[in-house]
Amino acid sequence: MQHDAEKHLVDILDATSDITEFTRGISFDEYRANKLVKAAVERKFEILGEAMNRLSKGSPATAKQIREFKKIIAFRNLVIHGYDVVSDPILWDVIQNKLPNLVEDVTKLVTR
Repeated sequence: MQHDAEKHLVDILDATSDITEFTRGISFDEYRANKLVKAAVERKFEILGEAMNRLSKGSPATAKQIREFKKIIAFRNLVIHGYDVVSDPILWDVIQNKLPNLVEDVTKLVTR
């Protein structure tokens, strides 16, 4: 695996770790009411998605080992460009139900 691919994988893991930390111990209603947490989470999704986008271009074989990598990139684009249509329930669902799979897949690929 190329050095750049490893860096992108680590960036993805770092972003997922931050999202998990930012939302640990809070309910959906608390998330929804906290503008600072929401902004931080959205920023980390942007970083995560951009790292995945770069990984898919620089090391497509590695990216293909990550479930739904294309949807992750599309989600990043939605967060950035469709900021007015991304709802709190959608983001919360991704945090609760999709992030663990991503962490699992990427952890298998990282050689830290």
